[in-house]
Amino acid sequence: MPDDSVSPHGVVVIPTYNERENLASLVRQLLSCQPNLDVLVVDDNSPDGTGAIADGLAAEEPRVAVLHRTSKDGLGSAYLAGFRHALTGPYDYVAQMDADFSHRVEDLPNLIAAVERADVAIGSRNVEGGHAVDRTPLRRLISAGGSLYARGLLGLPVRDCTGGFKCFRRQALQRIDLDRVRARGYAFQVEMNHRCHQAGLQLVEVPIVFPDRVAGQSKMTWRIFVEGWMAVIRLRMESRFSKLGGTPPRGPDVPRMTGA
Repeated sequence: MPDDSVSPHGVVVIPTYNERENLASLVRQLLSCQPNLDVLVVDDNSPDGTGAIADGLAAEEPRVAVLHRTSKDGLGSAYLAGFRHALTGPYDYVAQMDADFSHRVEDLPNLIAAVERADVAIGSRNVEGGHAVDRTPLRRLISAGGSLYARGLLGLPVRDCTGGFKCFRRQALQRIDLDRVRARGYAFQVEMNHRCHQAGLQLVEVPIVFPDRVAGQSKMTWRIFVEGWMAVIRLRMESRFSKLGGTPPRGPDVPRMTGA
């Protein structure tokens, strides 16, 4: 048996908005998954009571914490708030995953193990052993096209650029200037991959199975899709200006959110 006192201590950040049907079961599975794993729920004032459920879990279990935000301000800013909060704690690694069971708890230990040899582990549907379950042809096309587009324009050494199941070494997150990350929606995943690659961090892809959500409604909209395509262009321009020694226009920053 490994000695838990010297095992890496980590936290998984879970953004939530209207996930009351999934959250309690997911958190309990995560707590059983790894003895040295804490859970940080970042709730965007869910009208369905998800925040109250999270508070109840935190009251029962000291390994659970909740960060309440005042409004729904996008997946990216929720993760950034969670990362900043996690970096104030004693964690060796920080993982991120969705609340809807499209990221399987049983795949998490493989991501955690992977950051023993790399800076960032990315759960990938597009490497050998990984795949998505019950995806419509349209959704497969969007996912594959988005990854191909981001890889081509940004030169990312990653086959699944849009996946949101990841694990970072603490030192890796500390090397990223989180204040420069501007994507609010699902483009956040691409931007974080780009920032990590630009920082010289080692990224490794770990095969995962990606099922459809268990309950609740998808948050994907056409606006999020358009934001993703535009974000890649923005990052490409930023990289070109940087190589030329200039500074591209930043536009509006993502505001920081406060939480309890």
